[in-house]
Amino acid sequence: MTETNDTEHMHIPVANQLAVDIIDGKWAIGTATTLEDMQSRFDVSRTVAREASRHLEAAGAITIRRRVGLVAQDPKSWQALNPQVIAWKLHSSQRKQELLALTELRLSIEPAAARYAAVRASLEDKAKLPVMALQMKQLGEQGNLAEFHKLDIEFHRQVLRCSGNELFAAFADTVATVLRGRVEINMYPQQPAPEALRAHVAVGEAILNGDADGAYEAMREIVDEVDEALRGNPLS
Repeated sequence: MTETNDTEHMHIPVANQLAVDIIDGKWAIGTATTLEDMQSRFDVSRTVAREASRHLEAAGAITIRRRVGLVAQDPKSWQALNPQVIAWKLHSSQRKQELLALTELRLSIEPAAARYAAVRASLEDKAKLPVMALQMKQLGEQGNLAEFHKLDIEFHRQVLRCSGNELFAAFADTVATVLRGRVEINMYPQQPAPEALRAHVAVGEAILNGDADGAYEAMREIVDEVDEALRGNPLS
């Protein structure tokens, strides 16, 4: 493996572990580590350690101080909507708190996005949603969860893009990270709830028909179901 490939592939898991260490309190806020420490702990080259430190610094997880090293920063000061930061928190002991906070944010944004999509999106863009929703329903009922989850992410992306609001559209990557992360940490049911499948179909049909209120309520039902599921899950 060349040094370039080594760097591209190996610094990410190193950065991931260090970020989770900070979140979980294993690397105390305000304390420092060095590139040499990273090289020794993870058995990686200095180049990989340096790239990992840059990855962490870019998200606000650390500051790099000359003659001191890499200093851990309080997770409260990190870039909260950075998909990488969200992924780190979802793979830490704070996963449930992160999911609840993000679900509250989704409740504020996604129903509104569905409402605006119903009145602003082109007919061509609207027409994709009922088709996707019906495919999701079939996949969910068949138990084909891998394809279901892929389509679920694309469905929510499409609604946000169709809203005609650039800030809502920019939230699509965050929602994708949340949906993907919920699966990765086993906080998604083995079988999608029938009510959720029906609600996705209702969102698609309402948006296609220009029913802004119907689209809003159906999307709120989807995210409410997630919120209720999380609050009933004892995983901390």
